[in-house]
Amino acid sequence: MNRVSRSNRGFTLIELLVVIAIIAVLIALLLPAVQSAREAARRAQCVNNLKQLGLATHNYHSTNNVVPASNQFLGPTKDLGWGWNATWAVMLLPNMEQAPMYNAYNFSVGAADSSELLNSTVTRSQVAFMLCPSESQKARPGGNWAPTNYVGNHGGPGVDRMWSGMIVENFTKGPAGSSVYPPGTAWWGADGNLGFFGFESVTDGTSNTALFSEKVLGTPQGNPPVTAGAGANARRGIFDITTMSTAYNSQNQALAVQSMQACNSIPATTASRAESWVSGFSWAIGYQWHWMNNCYNHGNMPNKNICINTSTDVGGNVYGGTSGMAPPSSFHPGGVNICFTDGSVKFIKDSVSPQSWYAIGTRNGGEVVSSDSY
Repeated sequence: MNRVSRSNRGFTLIELLVVIAIIAVLIALLLPAVQSAREAARRAQCVNNLKQLGLATHNYHSTNNVVPASNQFLGPTKDLGWGWNATWAVMLLPNMEQAPMYNAYNFSVGAADSSELLNSTVTRSQVAFMLCPSESQKARPGGNWAPTNYVGNHGGPGVDRMWSGMIVENFTKGPAGSSVYPPGTAWWGADGNLGFFGFESVTDGTSNTALFSEKVLGTPQGNPPVTAGAGANARRGIFDITTMSTAYNSQNQALAVQSMQACNSIPATTASRAESWVSGFSWAIGYQWHWMNNCYNHGNMPNKNICINTSTDVGGNVYGGTSGMAPPSSFHPGGVNICFTDGSVKFIKDSVSPQSWYAIGTRNGGEVVSSDSY
């Protein structure tokens, strides 16, 4: 009887390499999809954070008939708001289910008492809803202070109109030894955009006026500066350019565009300032004029450079000043999330036109904005 022989044939080297190549291709195809799904989830959480801040602002307005100022002092010494004080985020804590933390803030501490140190229980405690899930930097910009990715609309650009946004100063007093300014005034005189206001002052429409946005954290204190050519990481830096206009309240959009172009055309090797850490360094403490910490403005387009002119600017210099431009920024591909004053959150593309961008930055500029323009 003839026996049928069986051969135990294995994989050849070529077949094994083909299988490995197919697996590698599948991984290469699936990995971007996984990353995209993760970013979609992070973006959804970011949208939810902004929605909660918008809802909290409406609840705050229902109680106080005003929107919170960028920072304010409520202590019995009647310091009238000058110095390091509680930010708009602190004022919203009771409406964000954070009443215990709000009660822990000592509002009787003024600037001379170093409120940023005496209120360390709050100022060094991180609250999750003030950080965007897409923020990749783990180090705190300002040392022990808990930072923020969410910032209020300060208005601007300054050469067009100061304090024209929704989260602005409530100036009532100058530094120690200076003259006292009546509410709604600064050193050059009366300014109708200063001081407390309610939704009735949003004559451009709450659905057309930005309330909050997001901004990536500044480089940690003591770290090497970033350069303007560092790609997305350049959004963490603050750049000083003397060619930027320092005019303010001139209502001149031509100057605004020139300043924006100067900011965005700085050489790629330009290094950021050492004080870039001030951008978003604390969600809980703010200072009159120093709006760059917990606010943004519409002086530059989304995800573009932060620029200041410290050579001639006034009112805080690297912390904000009258003509500084600090646009919103994020690591969401293609744009930033913005919470409008009506509580809706929309994704604004980097390609939005300057005119539409300026228009949604003001609460009372009289612009007509189409919803399809951004």
